[in-house]
Amino acid sequence: MTEAYDADTLAFYDREAQAYVAHKTPSRLLAAFIAQLPQGARVLELGAGSGHDAQTMLEAGLDVTATDGSRALAALASERIGRPVRVMRFDELDETNAYAGVWASASLLHARAAALPDILARIHAALVTGGIFHASFKSGEGEGRDNLGRYYNFPTRPALEAAYAQAGAWTGLTIEQAEGGGYDGVERTWLLVTAVK
Repeated sequence: MTEAYDADTLAFYDREAQAYVAHKTPSRLLAAFIAQLPQGARVLELGAGSGHDAQTMLEAGLDVTATDGSRALAALASERIGRPVRVMRFDELDETNAYAGVWASASLLHARAAALPDILARIHAALVTGGIFHASFKSGEGEGRDNLGRYYNFPTRPALEAAYAQAGAWTGLTIEQAEGGGYDGVERTWLLVTAVK
Protein backbone atom coordinates (compact mmCIF):
# COMPACT_ATOMS: atom_id res chain seq x y z
CA MET A 1 0.00 0.00 0.00
CA THR A 2 1.31 3.45 -0.94
CA GLU A 3 2.01 5.75 2.00
CA ALA A 4 -0.25 8.80 2.21
CA TYR A 5 2.75 11.04 2.86
CA ASP A 6 6.22 11.52 1.42
CA ALA A 7 9.03 10.90 3.91
CA ASP A 8 11.51 13.10 2.02
CA THR A 9 9.10 16.04 2.13
CA LEU A 10 8.56 15.67 5.88
CA ALA A 11 12.33 15.44 6.33
CA PHE A 12 12.74 18.65 4.32
CA TYR A 13 10.40 20.54 6.66
CA ASP A 14 12.10 19.13 9.75
CA ARG A 15 15.48 20.17 8.37
CA GLU A 16 14.44 23.59 7.03
CA ALA A 17 11.89 24.52 9.71
CA GLN A 18 13.62 27.68 10.97
CA ALA A 19 14.16 29.13 7.50
CA TYR A 20 10.67 28.14 6.34
CA VAL A 21 8.98 29.76 9.33
CA ALA A 22 10.98 32.97 8.82
CA HIS A 23 9.75 33.12 5.21
CA LYS A 24 6.08 32.24 5.84
CA THR A 25 3.36 34.90 6.09
CA PRO A 26 -0.33 34.57 7.04
CA SER A 27 -2.72 33.48 4.28
CA ARG A 28 -4.65 36.31 2.63
CA LEU A 29 -7.67 33.96 2.38
CA LEU A 30 -7.96 33.43 6.12
CA ALA A 31 -10.20 36.43 6.88
CA ALA A 32 -12.96 35.13 4.60
CA PHE A 33 -12.75 31.67 6.21
CA ILE A 34 -12.99 33.15 9.73
CA ALA A 35 -15.96 35.32 8.70
CA GLN A 36 -17.97 32.20 7.77
CA LEU A 37 -17.63 30.67 11.25
CA PRO A 38 -19.52 31.47 14.46
CA GLN A 39 -17.62 32.91 17.43
CA GLY A 40 -15.86 30.17 19.38
CA ALA A 41 -16.25 27.56 16.64
CA ARG A 42 -13.97 24.52 16.75
CA VAL A 43 -11.46 24.54 13.89
CA LEU A 44 -8.89 21.95 12.82
CA GLU A 45 -5.79 23.23 11.08
CA LEU A 46 -3.93 20.69 8.95
CA GLY A 47 -0.37 21.86 8.32
CA ALA A 48 0.10 24.64 10.88
CA GLY A 49 3.56 25.44 9.50
CA SER A 50 4.72 28.69 11.07
CA GLY A 51 1.68 29.01 13.31
CA HIS A 52 0.71 32.39 11.78
CA ASP A 53 -2.73 31.23 10.67
CA ALA A 54 -3.46 29.44 13.95
CA GLN A 55 -2.49 32.58 15.85
CA THR A 56 -4.83 34.70 13.71
CA MET A 57 -7.72 32.27 14.24
CA LEU A 58 -7.12 32.14 18.00
CA GLU A 59 -7.06 35.94 18.15
CA ALA A 60 -10.40 35.93 16.29
CA GLY A 61 -11.90 33.84 19.08
CA LEU A 62 -11.93 30.44 17.41
CA ASP A 63 -11.16 27.20 19.26
CA VAL A 64 -8.23 25.93 17.18
CA THR A 65 -6.65 22.47 17.12
CA ALA A 66 -3.42 22.99 15.19
CA THR A 67 -1.53 20.05 13.66
CA ASP A 68 1.49 19.48 11.46
CA GLY A 69 3.24 16.38 10.14
CA SER A 70 6.68 17.87 10.86
CA ARG A 71 7.87 17.68 14.47
CA ALA A 72 10.15 20.68 13.98
CA LEU A 73 7.42 22.87 12.48
CA ALA A 74 4.94 21.78 15.16
CA ALA A 75 7.43 22.82 17.86
CA LEU A 76 7.99 26.26 16.29
CA ALA A 77 4.26 26.83 15.73
CA SER A 78 3.62 25.83 19.35
CA GLU A 79 6.08 28.50 20.51
CA ARG A 80 4.25 31.10 18.44
CA ILE A 81 0.72 30.30 19.63
CA GLY A 82 1.58 29.39 23.22
CA ARG A 83 -0.11 25.99 23.18
CA PRO A 84 0.71 22.51 21.91
CA VAL A 85 0.57 21.80 18.19
CA ARG A 86 -0.19 18.14 17.58
CA VAL A 87 2.20 16.15 15.39
CA MET A 88 -0.20 14.38 13.03
CA ARG A 89 -0.18 13.26 9.41
CA PHE A 90 -3.32 13.75 7.31
CA ASP A 91 -4.04 10.01 7.20
CA GLU A 92 -4.12 9.88 11.01
CA LEU A 93 -7.25 12.05 11.27
CA ASP A 94 -9.99 9.87 12.75
CA GLU A 95 -12.53 12.21 14.39
CA THR A 96 -16.18 12.50 13.41
CA ASN A 97 -18.56 15.48 13.62
CA ALA A 98 -15.95 17.40 15.59
CA TYR A 99 -15.21 20.64 13.75
CA ALA A 100 -17.14 23.57 12.29
CA GLY A 101 -14.16 24.34 10.07
CA VAL A 102 -11.04 22.70 8.64
CA TRP A 103 -8.23 24.95 7.40
CA ALA A 104 -5.59 23.32 5.17
CA SER A 105 -3.72 26.14 3.47
CA ALA A 106 -0.89 24.91 1.22
CA SER A 107 -0.62 21.59 3.06
CA LEU A 108 -2.74 18.91 1.36
CA LEU A 109 -0.78 19.61 -1.83
CA HIS A 110 1.91 17.36 -0.30
CA ALA A 111 -0.45 14.37 0.21
CA ARG A 112 0.13 11.46 -2.15
CA ALA A 113 -2.27 11.80 -5.09
CA ALA A 114 -3.58 8.26 -4.65
CA ALA A 115 -4.30 8.92 -0.97
CA LEU A 116 -6.06 12.25 -1.46
CA PRO A 117 -9.66 10.88 -1.76
CA ASP A 118 -9.26 8.98 1.53
CA ILE A 119 -7.81 12.04 3.28
CA LEU A 120 -10.65 14.22 1.98
CA ALA A 121 -13.14 11.60 3.22
CA ARG A 122 -11.53 11.77 6.68
CA ILE A 123 -11.91 15.55 6.63
CA HIS A 124 -15.53 15.22 5.50
CA ALA A 125 -16.21 12.88 8.44
CA ALA A 126 -14.50 15.24 10.90
CA LEU A 127 -16.73 18.17 9.91
CA VAL A 128 -20.13 18.84 11.40
CA THR A 129 -23.02 19.27 8.94
CA GLY A 130 -22.64 22.71 7.39
CA GLY A 131 -18.92 22.77 8.25
CA ILE A 132 -16.51 24.77 6.06
CA PHE A 133 -13.32 23.30 4.58
CA HIS A 134 -10.63 25.35 2.86
CA ALA A 135 -7.63 23.88 1.04
CA SER A 136 -5.20 25.12 -1.59
CA PHE A 137 -3.25 23.18 -4.19
CA LYS A 138 -0.62 23.95 -6.81
CA SER A 139 -2.17 23.06 -10.15
CA GLY A 140 -0.37 20.81 -12.61
CA GLU A 141 -0.63 17.70 -14.74
CA GLY A 142 0.06 15.12 -12.06
CA GLU A 143 2.42 14.37 -9.22
CA GLY A 144 6.04 15.47 -9.13
CA ARG A 145 8.68 17.35 -7.15
CA ASP A 146 9.72 20.99 -6.98
CA ASN A 147 13.28 22.27 -7.28
CA LEU A 148 13.75 21.70 -3.52
CA GLY A 149 12.82 18.02 -3.76
CA ARG A 150 9.39 18.36 -2.11
CA TYR A 151 6.61 16.08 -3.37
CA TYR A 152 3.42 17.65 -4.77
CA ASN A 153 0.24 16.04 -6.09
CA PHE A 154 -0.09 18.85 -8.73
CA PRO A 155 -3.75 18.12 -9.61
CA THR A 156 -5.74 19.36 -12.57
CA ARG A 157 -9.07 20.96 -11.71
CA PRO A 158 -11.07 17.91 -12.95
CA ALA A 159 -8.85 15.55 -10.91
CA LEU A 160 -9.43 17.65 -7.80
CA GLU A 161 -13.19 17.75 -8.39
CA ALA A 162 -13.17 13.94 -8.77
CA ALA A 163 -11.20 13.48 -5.52
CA TYR A 164 -13.69 15.64 -3.61
CA ALA A 165 -16.63 13.77 -5.18
CA GLN A 166 -15.19 10.45 -3.98
CA ALA A 167 -14.81 11.83 -0.44
CA GLY A 168 -18.48 12.37 0.34
CA ALA A 169 -21.47 14.58 -0.35
CA TRP A 170 -20.70 18.30 -0.23
CA THR A 171 -23.54 20.85 -0.26
CA GLY A 172 -21.18 23.36 -1.85
CA LEU A 173 -17.85 23.16 -3.67
CA THR A 174 -16.08 26.12 -5.28
CA ILE A 175 -12.65 26.12 -6.86
CA GLU A 176 -11.05 29.47 -7.63
CA GLN A 177 -7.83 30.01 -9.52
CA ALA A 178 -5.02 32.41 -8.57
CA GLU A 179 -1.42 33.02 -9.52
CA GLY A 180 1.22 33.03 -6.82
CA GLY A 181 4.61 31.93 -5.64
CA GLY A 182 5.86 29.74 -2.86
CA TYR A 183 8.93 28.91 -0.81
CA ASP A 184 10.69 27.64 -3.94
CA GLY A 185 10.30 31.05 -5.61
CA VAL A 186 8.39 29.63 -8.59
CA GLU A 187 5.16 31.29 -9.78
CA ARG A 188 2.38 28.77 -10.31
CA THR A 189 -1.36 28.54 -10.76
CA TRP A 190 -3.09 27.72 -7.47
CA LEU A 191 -6.47 26.03 -7.03
CA LEU A 192 -8.28 27.43 -3.98
CA VAL A 193 -11.03 25.11 -2.77
CA THR A 194 -13.89 25.86 -0.40
CA ALA A 195 -16.21 22.96 0.40
CA VAL A 196 -19.26 22.84 2.64
CA LYS A 197 -20.43 19.56 4.18
